[in-house]
Amino acid sequence: MIVKTEDNATLSEGRATDGAQNVHMQHLAVFHATSDTPETAIKAMKKLDPQYPTFAVLALLAAAQLSNAWSLSTASSLPARKPWTKAKSLSRRATENKSIPEPISIAPSQYWEGNDGPWSTFPLQVGSGAVGGLQNVRVMISTAATAIWTIASEGCPNDYVKECPTVRGGLFMRNQSLTWAPDSIYQTGLEMNLGLDSSGYVGYDVATLGWQGSGAEVTNEHSIIWNMADSNYWTGVFGMNPRPTNLTDFSSPQTSFMQSLFNSKDIPSVSYGYTAGNRYRLDGVYGSLTLGGYDQNRFIPTDVTFPFYEDISRDLSVNLHAIATSKGTPSNLLPDGSISIFIDSTVPELWLPESACAAFEEAFGIQYDNDLNRYTISSSTRQRLLTQDAEITLMIGPEVNGGETVDITLPYSAFDLQLGFPIISVNSSSRYYFPLQRATNSTQYTLGRTFLQEAYLIADYERQNFSVSQCGWEEEKVSSQKVVSIISSHLNTSSISSADERAKVEGKDEAVSKAAIAGVAVAVVVFVALIGLMMFFFRRRNAARKRRQAELEEQEKAARHADHGRPHISYPVGGELDNDGTAVYEISAGSKAHEMDSHYDIDRNKYGYSEMQGQEFIGPGKGFATEIGSTAIYELDGSDARVPELEATRTNRQRSGRGGFV
Repeated sequence: MIVKTEDNATLSEGRATDGAQNVHMQHLAVFHATSDTPETAIKAMKKLDPQYPTFAVLALLAAAQLSNAWSLSTASSLPARKPWTKAKSLSRRATENKSIPEPISIAPSQYWEGNDGPWSTFPLQVGSGAVGGLQNVRVMISTAATAIWTIASEGCPNDYVKECPTVRGGLFMRNQSLTWAPDSIYQTGLEMNLGLDSSGYVGYDVATLGWQGSGAEVTNEHSIIWNMADSNYWTGVFGMNPRPTNLTDFSSPQTSFMQSLFNSKDIPSVSYGYTAGNRYRLDGVYGSLTLGGYDQNRFIPTDVTFPFYEDISRDLSVNLHAIATSKGTPSNLLPDGSISIFIDSTVPELWLPESACAAFEEAFGIQYDNDLNRYTISSSTRQRLLTQDAEITLMIGPEVNGGETVDITLPYSAFDLQLGFPIISVNSSSRYYFPLQRATNSTQYTLGRTFLQEAYLIADYERQNFSVSQCGWEEEKVSSQKVVSIISSHLNTSSISSADERAKVEGKDEAVSKAAIAGVAVAVVVFVALIGLMMFFFRRRNAARKRRQAELEEQEKAARHADHGRPHISYPVGGELDNDGTAVYEISAGSKAHEMDSHYDIDRNKYGYSEMQGQEFIGPGKGFATEIGSTAIYELDGSDARVPELEATRTNRQRSGRGGFV
């Protein structure tokens, strides 16, 4: 800290302050010039000033580290940083150690697609070779599937719409890929409980998730791929579940895409964060998918953690305690109480007990269409429900009864979805539907893609737990990313220097909280250290001022001691006159040489000099040399004086308060 002097400061104070400024600037110069390591910085600054406190050096070091890590605006004015002070963002710091890769955020395709949506899709490149090369398709995210599903050329027969390849997200022509390794035709084995199982050609090929050349894509050279024609799934699917796929029996499991990414150290853990996005907020918010971590900007944090369900085919199950609506009667939309329900983004609807569906029908005035097997909405009903703008809140928790819970609230707009071909005929006008399905048994209870429009899911397959949080919709956050790693405990973290990075090994919730605590603690320590540094320089300046003042007092004391025992000459009363009657004063007592010399040798320091005549007696008298006789003796006219009086010194002219010449 540079201390400025006041305009009316004394010369000694000004010099002390200037000295403090210069010394401090030297300290800063030495610090930046020699700080290859903390030890060399401390030694160099101690050499410059032995009194410089070690804690002040450490404060500068800590401030430098924070400046580098947080990219403070003042950092650009500092000299080039030394290697030991380099700092990078958490994700970048992790990647420098090849055993700790960073999470990958997959950019959405920026398409709204589907015949039961609209839904935000993600880009995928499949295949290779000179014939077709990489084939670009767009897929939806499935939290239940373990493999990749693509749409085959057979999925667009002649009686389908002309733009079928485009509206289905693109086709994968397996016969045009030179790296396609066919196996056979298999059932997917997914959604069998919902009556939506499908089949297709299965083989192995190169697959890349994310736009080619985006810098945020990931590739698996041996991906298991279904090539399907079934219209139950209008676009392709990318499976997020890392379980291996068993085509014939359990003796030859095929590694999933997610597990392969972790095995090749492309992501820090077998985990992900996902929300489906929606078209009704902020003019459309695309889906968000992060592999090996999550995007903290997309949700409101919660402390509630859900363990994986014991049935691995329904691992992302939660206990749904209640469903309530803000408008409409009845407000309780789950009248029979809590149920265990599976989160599955493969399908769009909420599959609920029939009693719950009946409550929805009564509250919103909707009807089930047996021909289309959906709750279709007429134009007038749709307009009424949009105007009513009810909110539907689902209360979920890890416990069957009681315990901690999380509320996920959906506006009615989340249920305002549109049907397309081939659910409705080509010539049919637009039809809207309410994404609700009647479940015939508990195995069908499902929270589909509609739910994930307003919920953010984080799944950690190593620790066998997940979280579900309400999405956040602050425009500034939604338009940016704050990606956080979930680091596997199987990775080598011994070289991770930061406490918050190491904390992530214990799990995402602990990592966030410990990192926040560590940040606050560091800030407090640095603040206290800087306050101590400021106090050090203020005390140093005050000490210099007091030292100067003490020196002046010592000089004055010495002067008073020297005056003791010497003649004290004051302004004369009726004193000596010159020949024209003008009063002439003697020189001040501060002078060690007085007017006339004498042949008598006396102690000059004790008695000083006095004026003498030839017959005068000189001797001690009460501490002074005195003239004999009671009669006043006057000098002759100035012209008759043989020895002129000495001229007062420059110092004596300036002294005041003691008499003498001025």
